[in-house]
Amino acid sequence: MTFANVGTLGVKPGHRDAVVAILSRPNLGTDHIGCLLYEVGTNEDQPDTVFVMELWESEEAHQASLQLESVRAAIAEARPLLSGEMSGSRFTVVGSPLRT
Repeated sequence: MTFANVGTLGVKPGHRDAVVAILSRPNLGTDHIGCLLYEVGTNEDQPDTVFVMELWESEEAHQASLQLESVRAAIAEARPLLSGEMSGSRFTVVGSPLRT
């Protein structure tokens, strides 16, 4: 079953674009281990928040991505720019009108 991870990352004032750049870099290698979608977004009404939407072939694929050196390096680079405020939801996708 497809696994979804949707969340927000609070960033320190003035660092939103830097976090977006880090998380949006191509070639993290996640596409080779089951990442179906990885979208990073912003909302001008929340200037110190970054939104992330992920779809994975499985929860195990998501967990495996956290072991990739490229992903670990991106997390380490972004961590000092984060405020510590985070929220989100994880769930198993059970249906979609767009996919069969």
